[in-house]
Amino acid sequence: MKTIAKFLFAACFFSLAVVAQAQQHTFNADPQASSVNFALTGSHSVKGIFQLTSAKIAFDTNGAIGGNVVVGAASGNSGEKSRDNKMNADVLETGKFAEITFVPKFYTGNLALAGDSQIQVSGVFTLHGAAHDITVPMQVHIENGHLTAKGTFQVPYVQWGLKDPSIFILKVAKEVGIDLTLVGGVS
Repeated sequence: MKTIAKFLFAACFFSLAVVAQAQQHTFNADPQASSVNFALTGSHSVKGIFQLTSAKIAFDTNGAIGGNVVVGAASGNSGEKSRDNKMNADVLETGKFAEITFVPKFYTGNLALAGDSQIQVSGVFTLHGAAHDITVPMQVHIENGHLTAKGTFQVPYVQWGLKDPSIFILKVAKEVGIDLTLVGGVS
């Protein structure tokens, strides 16, 4: 009987340790402190920023992650209004596709609840109404209830069916680089 009691005690202790380790945390990004920068290279390079609408991510330290990151498609600002109007009307078609989203499904790597971590976040990136699986390398820093996550990735927008904005001698790359910085609180 003592052996069974010891086994049950050990099993309960182990189960509680696993549950405690897998405790879920929630990250809410501050849209004003966060940024979504883009760069389009070529004979005519363009840089700019999109506005984060919202980002709420639930995660644990075992690779489980969920939630979404939402960007206003029409918020793209390259500093030249006519170019931005063309990007909205002809490339992104923001009248039909108002949001660009990323829904994380899982991550790999070790995520520390304090300090710096490097992880790979895999999920579904929806652009122009079409969903695409991507993996984004992220650098994460957590300190005193504050989280900063930074990632850089390429979006092959022409391959994904969007219009190539190149004209005559003004040629641009078929991929746009994205630098994402999410800043906010974690609980």
